[in-house]
Amino acid sequence: MENTTKDYSHIKGWGIDADPANDPTYPMKPHRSDAEQTGYSWDRPTQQPVDIEVLKSIERPNVSAVFGISSPPTGLSGMIRRFAFKYSESSYGHWLPLILADRVNIVEGVLDDLMHGHVPNIFAEKGMKAEWKHNPKGLVQKIAITALIVTAAVVYVKSREDSSEDDD
Repeated sequence: MENTTKDYSHIKGWGIDADPANDPTYPMKPHRSDAEQTGYSWDRPTQQPVDIEVLKSIERPNVSAVFGISSPPTGLSGMIRRFAFKYSESSYGHWLPLILADRVNIVEGVLDDLMHGHVPNIFAEKGMKAEWKHNPKGLVQKIAITALIVTAAVVYVKSREDSSEDDD
């Protein structure tokens, strides 16, 4: 790796940790060698085989040597995740779709459970027993808001169906 010095002084806060006297890791690192300034001093671990789809940041030139993944992205949530990884990690276009994909993945999991004949105990899985014990007012509020949103969605869809039938 080539060590080239560039001037980053125009970036606010750049080099704020360059002064060893102002190093917050000092108590944990009493014997200084400044070897960390020369770059990586270790050999890269052997690349974990990539035999499933692994989404990686566009800022990374390659997949990290070791990664963890329970399952490859699938379904609608996988499509949303693939879309999110087309954007930089510094943009909302990356993080908001990932949050949405997590919510969609929950619904996909419940539907998968139902298709396999398992009825999930959402009350227990969401920790509602503990919330009922420690925050009953908040739980009632959550249930009321959810019921209101579901009712509004059903009414909206029903009104759209009725208006489309009137047009025929």
